[in-house]
Amino acid sequence: MLDETTIQAIADELVDAGKTRTPVPLLHTRYEGMDIEDSYAVQKLWASRLEAQGKRAVGRKIGLTSKAMQAATGITEPDYGVIFDDMVFENGAVVEWKRYTHPRIEVELAFRLKQDLKGPGITLFDVLDATDYVVPALEILDSRIEMQGRTIVDTISDNAAMGAMVVGGRPVRPHDVDLRWVSALLYQNQEIIETGVAAGVLNHPAKGVAWLADKLAQHGQFLRAGDLVLAGSFTRPMWVYEGDTVYADYGPLGTVTCRFV
Repeated sequence: MLDETTIQAIADELVDAGKTRTPVPLLHTRYEGMDIEDSYAVQKLWASRLEAQGKRAVGRKIGLTSKAMQAATGITEPDYGVIFDDMVFENGAVVEWKRYTHPRIEVELAFRLKQDLKGPGITLFDVLDATDYVVPALEILDSRIEMQGRTIVDTISDNAAMGAMVVGGRPVRPHDVDLRWVSALLYQNQEIIETGVAAGVLNHPAKGVAWLADKLAQHGQFLRAGDLVLAGSFTRPMWVYEGDTVYADYGPLGTVTCRFV
């Protein structure tokens, strides 16, 4: 376990990296013995620094829940991060590419909660009962820590690589559609790049939310009514570049699009 002074120093370093858009060197190579709990302590302190600047937490993201994402990163367990109000864009948003450190796009479902979810012991059915609606979303990945050679320690400290999200398409009640079979086609500049099915997230995207509620309980936290929760990607991340248009077609659930300038 790292001491409090070191955790504070790392959190401040990451706050600065977010401002300068210059990723810092890998943490696991610089701090021998740094573990997952250290990383969540860094993330929590980093988030409190942003809240002190006036940003408001509006939800959580879950990462690395699908085999596609685990294979893409070489990391074999899920993680979570915080979503702030300035990270949420509406459908059709024009996004400043230079705001992020070479962003990538993931295809996901977002859950809007109408009830609190307090672990441990949260089930898939608890999540469905606590959900107001589910809506298509794109996640924009960002990096405050260099990417090559990352471990779970680096990714968690980096707020699970959360940059922003674009919400769109057609919201649906969780019992009105089989969420396992929600699928999406991901296009970059009119060329199809990725396809995926939401069952790729732990066999049901609501299981990602259940995992999150139980994991938060270990840290004395819980999901609140009104939270927006990104359940995890069911495609591999797609690199995007300045000038790119991104379009995701979720079939009956509509489309989500954004443009990078």
